[in-house]
Amino acid sequence: MQAQQPALGIMQTNDWGDTKVYRIACDCGSNEHSHDLWVEADESNVTVTVFTNVKSKWWQLNRWQQIWTLVTRGYIEYEASLILSQQQALNYAKTLEHAILDVQRFREKKNA
Repeated sequence: MQAQQPALGIMQTNDWGDTKVYRIACDCGSNEHSHDLWVEADESNVTVTVFTNVKSKWWQLNRWQQIWTLVTRGYIEYEASLILSQQQALNYAKTLEHAILDVQRFREKKNA
């Protein structure tokens, strides 16, 4: 199996040279499960950030239980899922690899 171009389940939404942004689609077809992938290069690092819509288990706890959990643990648990087919997972990995190399090259060219 080979990575595809254009890639199934991967959509590039922005490209500013040192930053590339992709929308990764969930194989279930729901936009609620997709997430955004940002690959950014600054002077010293390449940063990969994933933005996902998350859901709380609000039906299990009332408001006071959630407040108590936040006070005692310091965080509330959230859940996010992304289902990828084998092809989508391969495309995701290759997209990430190429984006990192592209923003590094852009940064090096800009600083040269």
